[in-house]
Order: sequence, then structure tokens, then C-alpha cells
Amino acid sequence: MLISRFKRTQLLTTPLAPPAPPAPRTLTSVTMLILLAGIFALHIIGILMLLVATIDNAWWETDVSSTDVWFRWVKMANGLWNQTDLPTTHPYPQEYLQAIQASSVLACIFSIISILVFLAQLFTLTKGKRFTLSGIFQLLAALSIMIAAAIYTDRFHLKEYTGWYGHCYILAWISFSITFISSIIYFVLRKKTA
Repeated sequence: MLISRFKRTQLLTTPLAPPAPPAPRTLTSVTMLILLAGIFALHIIGILMLLVATIDNAWWETDVSSTDVWFRWVKMANGLWNQTDLPTTHPYPQEYLQAIQASSVLACIFSIISILVFLAQLFTLTKGKRFTLSGIFQLLAALSIMIAAAIYTDRFHLKEYTGWYGHCYILAWISFSITFISSIIYFVLRKKTA
């Protein structure tokens, strides 16, 4: 009984230890893997949208024609579509058309290089240096597709009131947003892993 009373008084009279400082917030490996998988998926979606916007034939559509940055398809009387070259006169200035084509292709190339660099950097570089180059290439892809879509908006179909912008034109602007956001994520992620 004496021992238990001694222990009780000792417990009551001993000062409490100060609380331990909170541990710094770090990303766990599982959270980091989920984050990297999400970034990878966003990047793949951006690449697919860029490829569809560049290759498919619907930047400008009417009831009887569909135009992209490469060709024009005209609906014939029998219901079949005939592929023709784009006119080289006033509605389609060649210099601007070539700039759009080159920028669209460069956007696809930069985005594909960016994902390859992302995968290579993930396994080879140390923390803090990993995602800078991927972010730079992805930013170049975003700027390239923005240039292509902006030139197309500014120089083509200005006085055509019977048509509308097709799904590829819209995909080009959406892919600009996705590639720009993913480039920002790469730069922020570089800071988080530093």
C-alpha cells in the first residue's frame, strides 16, 4: 500500500513533458505514387487530345464541308465525301496555314518528348531536379497549340457565317488548358520534392 501511494504522489507531482513538435508534413510514398499516376494520366489525355486536334478533320464545319489544317472534305451529291486540298487564296493564306500546321505538329512532339523525359527523370535524377525539363517541354507544347489555335481564330473563316468551329478546334483549346495545367503541376511538384 505504501508503494502504491508513493507511485500516485510521484505521478501527481512530476511535471508533464512538453508536447513533441509536430512532424513536418511530407508526402508518403503511396500518396506520391497516386499523384504521379494522376499526372501521368493527365499528360496522356493531353497528348491524345493534341493528336486528335491535329489529325482529325473538323476545325471548321458546314453542312456540306469539313475543314482541318490539312485538307477539306466536301459532301458530294451522292452523299460521299470528297477530299480536296485547301484553297491557297484569300480564305486560307498559305503563310498562316503553314504556321498553324507547324505549331500543331510541334505541340504533339513537345508533349510526347515531355512524357518521355518525365519517365526518364523519374528514375534517374535526384529530388529537386526531377520535373523541371518535363515542365519546360510541356509549357512549349501548350504555347505551340495556343499559337496554332489563335492564328486559326484570327485569320480563317472571318467572313463565313454559315459554318461553325468543329470539335478539333475546341479540342485544341482544351488541350492547351490541359498541357498548361500539367506544366504548372510539374513545376510545383519539383518544388514539393525538393
